[in-house]
Amino acid sequence: MLEQTEIKQAMQQYIDHFNANDLESLLGLFAETASLEEPVGSIPIEGEEAIRQSYSRVVNGDTKIKLLTPIRGSHSHSGAMAIEIETNVKGQQALIQAIEIMSFDEFGKIMNLQVYWGKEDIHFS
Repeated sequence: MLEQTEIKQAMQQYIDHFNANDLESLLGLFAETASLEEPVGSIPIEGEEAIRQSYSRVVNGDTKIKLLTPIRGSHSHSGAMAIEIETNVKGQQALIQAIEIMSFDEFGKIMNLQVYWGKEDIHFS
């Protein structure tokens, strides 16, 4: 069973790799059969290649993640974090406030990533 510290470290690595524009290290955190639902309610993206395509559009230097609160563990293989995503949407700077929930396999790889945000959580400057 994964320890909370391992889950929290993996989630911090996710932020660090994303912000360093290190696509390969970021993708290395995911299991081959992982799924990504971003935002929750959309059709999940499943599998290594589909997740690669999705992240290759946003791991580009224009998008950064800021952790708002400490990463939270659970009594299972999951963790959650409150974040802000700074990005460019159709030529405008945007700030998206979100909650990310990650579930991990027994090897510490991300099996499922759900990102919660709605239209009211996007703020343009």
